[in-house]
Amino acid sequence: MKPDSDAMAPLNLGDLDLTTDEFILDEVDSKIFSFGVDLRQYSKQVEAELQRIEQASIKDYIKESQNIASLHNQITACDSILERMEGMLSGFQSDLSSISSEIQTLQQQSVSMNMRLKNRQAVRSHLSQLVDELVVPGAMIQIILESPVTEQEFLEQLHELNNKINFAKELSFRETLACSDIQDIVDRLKIKAVTKIREFILQKIYSFRKPMTNYQIPQNTLLKYRFFYQFLLANERTVAKEIRDEYVDTMSKIYYSYFKSYSGRLLKVQYEEVADKDDLMGVEDTAKKGFFSKPSLKSRNTIFTLGQRGAVLSPAELEGPILIPHTAQRGDCRYPYETLFRSQHYALLDNGCREYLFLSDFFMVAGNSALDLFNSVMGKTLSLFLKSMSTYVSDCYDSIAVFLCIHIILRFRAITAKRAIPALDKYWEAVLELLWPRFELILEMNIQSIRNTDPQKLGLLDTRPHYITRRYAEFSSAIVSINQTFTSERTHTLLGQLQIEVENFVLKMAAEFPSRRDQLIFLINNYDMMLNVLMERAADDSKEVEGFQQLLQARSQEFIEEILSTPFGGMIAFVKESEALMEKGQLDRLKNDEARITQLVRGFSSTWKQSVEALSQDVMRSFTNFKNGTGIIQGALTQLIQYYHGFHKVLSQPTFRSLAVRSELINLHHLMVEVKKHKPNF
Repeated sequence: MKPDSDAMAPLNLGDLDLTTDEFILDEVDSKIFSFGVDLRQYSKQVEAELQRIEQASIKDYIKESQNIASLHNQITACDSILERMEGMLSGFQSDLSSISSEIQTLQQQSVSMNMRLKNRQAVRSHLSQLVDELVVPGAMIQIILESPVTEQEFLEQLHELNNKINFAKELSFRETLACSDIQDIVDRLKIKAVTKIREFILQKIYSFRKPMTNYQIPQNTLLKYRFFYQFLLANERTVAKEIRDEYVDTMSKIYYSYFKSYSGRLLKVQYEEVADKDDLMGVEDTAKKGFFSKPSLKSRNTIFTLGQRGAVLSPAELEGPILIPHTAQRGDCRYPYETLFRSQHYALLDNGCREYLFLSDFFMVAGNSALDLFNSVMGKTLSLFLKSMSTYVSDCYDSIAVFLCIHIILRFRAITAKRAIPALDKYWEAVLELLWPRFELILEMNIQSIRNTDPQKLGLLDTRPHYITRRYAEFSSAIVSINQTFTSERTHTLLGQLQIEVENFVLKMAAEFPSRRDQLIFLINNYDMMLNVLMERAADDSKEVEGFQQLLQARSQEFIEEILSTPFGGMIAFVKESEALMEKGQLDRLKNDEARITQLVRGFSSTWKQSVEALSQDVMRSFTNFKNGTGIIQGALTQLIQYYHGFHKVLSQPTFRSLAVRSELINLHHLMVEVKKHKPNF
């Protein structure tokens, strides 16, 4: 144990934090144990120190008592203020809750008022419209009662009246009591308007009946007031039906009368000479008729020639002005049937299209209803046309006229289709059903007439083109040229049959000639004539042109061989025989024909010029077509040079090189130059 002096030494515990007991004890314990202090002594020392600190602390509190009291008072005052603020905030919170409730209430009231406003505005608009529709102005009454129907103001008020009538009908279905207030006056105005409109339209319809009236003018007037009929149809169907029936009856009679008169007057300017059953392609010109038969055409060939008749299909004439019969009669003009047919049907097309458009527009119909109404107006006229056409067709033997009429109808049908007018479609089909069978019948009659032709009854034989083949050429070229725009397989088939019969006829006629040379001349002249006529009007690639080109070429080549065989037959036979033996390698078989070869060489050298001259003159006399004759001469001379070239070639072979006569052969170049001198210039 340490001395007491050390034990009694003052213990400096430092500044103790009395707020934390655990810390103090831990600190003291650490000091005690580190210095080995007596615990009893230490306890007293600590107690004394604590009393001293307590006294010092009390003094400090006493010293700061005023500040503490002041702080207490301040804290008390703050509590009071905070209490009052809490009361104020509570009041504010209560006031805000009340204001939010009031805002929500105001919002609900605003929505409700807005809804009531919209409902009232809608009711006001509906009631305003209702009142406007129910009110019949005095101006409307005055105009409907007093103004002429042609005035613009009448038309405007009629529209308004129609709206009021429709509105009144609608209200009556809803059993609106206000409707009864105006029903009487509206009905009386309607009756007055219907009466005035009926009188106006009937007056216009009756004006159609006046002689020399251009009915298109009153039709245009009716179209201007098409609403009149619409008003009648909506409000007085009985009167509307009366007007429609009256119009149909009036226009039906007008069209019938006009076209009947016009068609009759057109027939007076038709050619007096028309084809009959004896005017067929295969009938001979010398055929006699019975005593009571009507005189034949001056020239039967005109029946089969198109000439200027095809101009009726040109756009300028097809849709040109119609013929005026009395003008034509004064000028003593006459026309073929197809020209009259074109004029008659173009008038029908023009009037029919205009009438269909008028009916569709004024009577407000479309589709089948429009077609039915059109047939009610034009039905009698169309029946008249078909009856007249049937009568004409049954006794018609002019196939070109019938075929032109067919193509006129085909073009008119295309025009109505382009205009989107279906009203005449059935009529066009009915006319074609009349014309096509007749055209085919006439064509078959002509085919049969050629088939039955007896060459021995056709007069003297002549190598020039036969009149029957000329008829065929003119007729075939006419039909082919007409048929180019609207092709028909039926037509091509019948023309093919006709061509076969004509070819057979030409062969039968050629067989009547005793010599093959005359037969070939006849065939070439006829083929050439038919080919030239066809090429003038038909396309170069047509079947007819192609067929006759082949026939002409074959017969021309045969004729060239025929005319060369007389003056140069020996040389030609030798060349052909030699070439055949050369192909077989047996040319030595002709080695002993020196005398024959010598005769051929010297004979050709001495006579070929005279022979070529005679040949040329003979050909030019034999063929009617100069161009064809010169072509045959050129072909003959070309063939002659080829034969002589072959003759040269044969004699140049080793077999004949020793022949002395080879030196007398004419030089090929010299021969060609000399031959050119004999070719005709064209």
